[in-house]
Amino acid sequence: MTMFGPILPQNIIVEAITMPGDIQKYDLVANFLRMRKRVFVDRMAWPLHHAEDVEFEQYDTFDTTYILAHDGEMVLGGARLRRTDRRSCAGSVRYSYMIRDACLGLLPGMPSNICHDLPPLDEKTWELTRFVAEPKANVAERILEVADSYLFSVGAERCLFLGPPAFMRMASRLGWSPEALGDVVGNTDGRFVAFSCNVHVANRACTSAH
Repeated sequence: MTMFGPILPQNIIVEAITMPGDIQKYDLVANFLRMRKRVFVDRMAWPLHHAEDVEFEQYDTFDTTYILAHDGEMVLGGARLRRTDRRSCAGSVRYSYMIRDACLGLLPGMPSNICHDLPPLDEKTWELTRFVAEPKANVAERILEVADSYLFSVGAERCLFLGPPAFMRMASRLGWSPEALGDVVGNTDGRFVAFSCNVHVANRACTSAH
């Protein structure tokens, strides 16, 4: 795993987990889904689909990659990465990824005007969503940096994000040069913005670490 930027305590690992190749690490993904339920459903009261103690949806499939920060089995944060040309089905509806599906009016409760133009279906473009991290030093920043490293390793050129305006400001602070895809919009869950960043890890001085 390529590591760079802020240093975390040695016991905290940030890594990319992709199914089915990393099926032996699925317990970490399950713990991330539990964390999402605690944060987004229990704490923030978002009306998201959940069952018992996990939050999941149509984009949590076996061709999804998760960037997870963990201390042993304890997940401290993570994000979900999905290539924008992938598909998932729920009944008669074929979903692609969250930002595009919102623009197409396929996600009830999500504004359809989050982008000025319809986002692409492109193997070089990925989407990062469900970003969450415990307020520990550098965990959020390391998740984004490892996501950048992973995207570079699979040949991605661009990543799309959906989050509150503060998320876009953090991406800018980390040097991602974000570009808004639309205006800041809102619903009962809060205010958020869709934006795009170029994958740029090749421009950084990277070192290898365990």
